[in-house]
Amino acid sequence: MNQSMQDKRNGQGVFNNIIVFLNKIKHNLSQQYNKNIYTRILFTNVVVFTIALFVLINFANFIVTHSVYDQVQQDLLRKSKRVNYALTNKNISAEPKSGNQFANEKELLRFLADSFNIKIIIFDKDGTILSTSEEQELVPLSKIDAKYTEMLISGETKVARITDKETGQLTFTASIPMGNVEDTEHTVEKGIFLESKPANLDASLNKMRLLMLLGGIIVLIFIIFISLYLANRISRPISRLVTSLAEFNGGNYVISDENKSFDEINDLADQIKKLTVNLEEIQSKSNKYEEERTRLFAEISHELRTPLTAVQGFTEAIRDDVVEDEMLQKKYLDMIYDQTIHINRLVDDILSLSRIESGDVTVGKLPLDLVALAHGVIMSMEDLANNNNTTITFNKNSDDAIMIGDVDRMEQIIRNLLKNAINATENGNIKVTIDSNESDILFSIEDTGVGISPEELPHIWDRFYRAKHQRNTDLEVKGTGLGLVIVNKLVKLQDGKIDVESQLGKGTIFRLSFPRVI
Repeated sequence: MNQSMQDKRNGQGVFNNIIVFLNKIKHNLSQQYNKNIYTRILFTNVVVFTIALFVLINFANFIVTHSVYDQVQQDLLRKSKRVNYALTNKNISAEPKSGNQFANEKELLRFLADSFNIKIIIFDKDGTILSTSEEQELVPLSKIDAKYTEMLISGETKVARITDKETGQLTFTASIPMGNVEDTEHTVEKGIFLESKPANLDASLNKMRLLMLLGGIIVLIFIIFISLYLANRISRPISRLVTSLAEFNGGNYVISDENKSFDEINDLADQIKKLTVNLEEIQSKSNKYEEERTRLFAEISHELRTPLTAVQGFTEAIRDDVVEDEMLQKKYLDMIYDQTIHINRLVDDILSLSRIESGDVTVGKLPLDLVALAHGVIMSMEDLANNNNTTITFNKNSDDAIMIGDVDRMEQIIRNLLKNAINATENGNIKVTIDSNESDILFSIEDTGVGISPEELPHIWDRFYRAKHQRNTDLEVKGTGLGLVIVNKLVKLQDGKIDVESQLGKGTIFRLSFPRVI
């Protein structure tokens, strides 16, 4: 009992070791398979082609083997018919024979058996063997298998193959009625049994299987080399793309396009290139926006620092009783007030510009009469112009000045341009003109003020830029340097165009055009 339990434990231990070993092999194969796309393609191709080759070889072996067997059986059937013809012309009866007759019949059977390399047995309808081609003496009343007797009675012709259970040798048999089976009046009394054991058949088939196996191994080796080549062709450009993307993450936005490969990988590389170009543009824009933001903050800080410093200084002087003169204190308070107005106007302009640039400002697209709108703005600003002894002249060369735009934004544009013209002009004239052509509404504001020098003219659209030559530098009328920037952006938001001409000491003219309603 103890020995049996020990053997059982030993067997269980061996089984467990085998399981552990197989799991280890499986784990190693899984690691190699999932290592990279190269090993996956190679492993998959080899396994798939090996299985396909194995199935193909077995299928070919099955087809060829059965084709050979069918050919041998058909050949045996032809031989049986020829034997039947020979024996029918040399009739073998069931009556007792003389010695010479038996010898002739025996010799005929042996001759046919040697000629066709088969064994021949003649039997009657009772299954009794009448004669055989074998050398040994016939045992009296020997019987053949009952199934052949049944086939003889039914008049069937049967070809079959049998495998010897002891030797494993394949034997082909044929059983046919003896005589003219097509003669319906003829009664079948005897049958012919043929047996063939092709000695070279198995050897030929084994040789064929060996050749197919060798051919399969050669094909498999060829497939392995093809798989190596294809895996390398597919994985190499992907590896290059991975390397390029790694360099891209490091800041190198150039992807090499050498060694072109498959179309799909080329398409992928092209898309990645487009992505890198877009990212490079985005990065460039981001850097530009960051520089612009830094510059804007610096400009805002500078613009706010000056009036705040003045307010702080005047306030400290008043608080510390440094200024005792009431008239001087009032003057300081007026200056503080003017500076706060300037700061408030500057903050409003900054907020307006920020909303425009961020896209928060919506511009209506409705028909509006530019003549009526301009006339209303001019009337509201005539008092401001009169303070500078300046007149505003309105010329409407077209009564049909209907454009698509936003009433509030257009009023803001006209008001800002008129205010700039009034601030630049003293004892002069401002001419506002509206005209039209087939496609556009033309609007211009021309003043006879101080003008702008050619060096300064390109910079008037910059934020916080103020021309050096200004007629009035009082804080009440001092600009923020954002008015023209806002005007330019509002004009473009309404699909318009703006241009400027100026001569120092002679005046400035702003020309605007907007699509008209046709």
